[in-house]
Amino acid sequence: MIQGILMEGLIYGIMALSVFITFRVLDFADMTVDGSFPLGSALMAVLLTAGMNPFLAIAFSFLAGSAAGAITAVIHSKLKIPGLLAGILTMTMLYSVNLRIMSNRANLSLLKVDTLFKSIADLAGPAFSGELAVLAFLALATAVILVLTNVFFHTDFGLTLGALGSNQQMIASQGMNPEVIKLIGISLANGLVGVAGALAAMYQGFADVNSGTGTVVAGLASVMIGEFLLRSNRIELLTLRVVLGSILYRAIMFAGRRYGDTIGLTPNDLKLITGVLIVACLVVSKYGKGWPFRRKECAR
Repeated sequence: MIQGILMEGLIYGIMALSVFITFRVLDFADMTVDGSFPLGSALMAVLLTAGMNPFLAIAFSFLAGSAAGAITAVIHSKLKIPGLLAGILTMTMLYSVNLRIMSNRANLSLLKVDTLFKSIADLAGPAFSGELAVLAFLALATAVILVLTNVFFHTDFGLTLGALGSNQQMIASQGMNPEVIKLIGISLANGLVGVAGALAAMYQGFADVNSGTGTVVAGLASVMIGEFLLRSNRIELLTLRVVLGSILYRAIMFAGRRYGDTIGLTPNDLKLITGVLIVACLVVSKYGKGWPFRRKECAR
């Protein structure tokens, strides 16, 4: 039980990290996530079925997610379409793209395919549980991504990216092109979503074209929950609390599935729980102290 919560929390924590970058750092409501997540999942399933190395397949999933984010940024900046609508358009188009990738199949099983997680579990041997080995790998992978993200935000470009969401005019006055910076930021964020989708496909044992439904909402809930766990303006803690929020969110969802029947809840009510969580976070931020949602926290 706990291992499952932690593994799901880490996988979807990578996705939530991308939501943090777009929603909190760039102040860009990016709905592409609901399409780039199944994109990474579908691409991983197809490439693994074709016999490709899992690490190389993860790299391709990252590139595919980045391309999806770049399309959203181009639609937004070049066609002057609002960011929210641009993300919805890309997400809608990706549904057909994902079906094409999986040869017009709604889902693709990996049960008979040697995935990376299966290989790790086999290498663990009898002395170490296969699930624990996979959990250790996911913890290591998430830690590496967090470190790379933190290092990136300490670079000159990362600091510029962090300042873009707060003051776009200041960035333009410094002779830099905000559109290019935003394009790179959205691309990197959706690249992380592609990686999360690839890992989710291996964890679940299948890729599904509808697996991205509500993903961005779950990511936003994870970000908001994490903001109540740690109070800081340091980027290291800002990114860490996103992953912690994802784990806690998965724990809440598990509790809803496990014990919700006592109050009449069913698995069909999980989206309702997510919505209530987000509303509660927004109400607390508005009528409480409001510190978790201050824009000045981002990417210092």
